[in-house]
Amino acid sequence: MHCSDVRTALSARIDGEAPPPGVTCVALETHVRGCAACHRWGERARRLKVLAARLGVG
Repeated sequence: MHCSDVRTALSARIDGEAPPPGVTCVALETHVRGCAACHRWGERARRLKVLAARLGVG
């Protein structure tokens, strides 16, 4: 699984959307556990969503 696919799937998950076709939760979690860059990206995306909600954006 490529990092760009994982980040698209993480973004969908954070937004409450279904993952892209062909991406399973197991594959996503496995990649994120093994890829520090995607793990950090996911954490930053989640924090950004929380901050935006606090500001009433989105």
